[in-house]
Amino acid sequence: MKKGIITVLALSLLVTLIAAVVAAAAPYDQVLLRWTKNRKFQDSDGANLEVKATYYAAEYIEALLQKEAEDNLWTEQEVENYKYNYLGALQLSEMIPIHIEFINNGPTMYLGPFDNLLRLRIGNTSYKPADYDKRFNFRFQGQKDGLVFFRRYDEKTGKDLLKGAKQATLIFNPAISPLTNGSETRFLWDVGKDDPEKLYRGQTANRFETDRLIKRLQKLRDDRAEIEKQINGIDEEIDTIQSRLDELSKQ
Repeated sequence: MKKGIITVLALSLLVTLIAAVVAAAAPYDQVLLRWTKNRKFQDSDGANLEVKATYYAAEYIEALLQKEAEDNLWTEQEVENYKYNYLGALQLSEMIPIHIEFINNGPTMYLGPFDNLLRLRIGNTSYKPADYDKRFNFRFQGQKDGLVFFRRYDEKTGKDLLKGAKQATLIFNPAISPLTNGSETRFLWDVGKDDPEKLYRGQTANRFETDRLIKRLQKLRDDRAEIEKQINGIDEEIDTIQSRLDELSKQ
């Protein structure tokens, strides 16, 4: 009897512990899932395709960083180092990165050139990728994933494309696969409250500011060297002209 009570008690404690772990993990998982969208297609013969897209919102990145930190028992410095490298790889200060994954159990997919097959709609304007994982250009079956980057700022005006925007929609051309039955594949995210700037604070912000200033300083030095080269060329031409004038005045 006592053994049964102990077993039940142990089981009860285990269930309580598992519930606590799940409850603790749930906020991260909910956030991660909120920014990951997926669509599935299947024909009558069983061929199928799943398309997933993850928008790297500030909330998503923060949740991912916290989850990684807890899973790996990182120190504060290790978290900062990981965050710095992660944000650098995402180019978040200049780009809108989206992770795309295909799980293709159907006809071979040929997506090259990939930037012609998708666009990001913000407001009433659609934008092509500025860069993307070139592995998407090759034929494949099975799984393939990678990052796609859209510019965060208008190339002509410098305006933040997401400022004032409520939604961003990723749109795939029907030509990605015959399994889409000629329909566009769309993923929509509510981006109105997304604030990437909050990721650039504290030590991480200082490191990125240092990087930016170093690049700016190098550009100014290069500009100065180019200007000095032009000035030297002008001085040489002035000397040549003056020498000729001197020769003419003596004739």
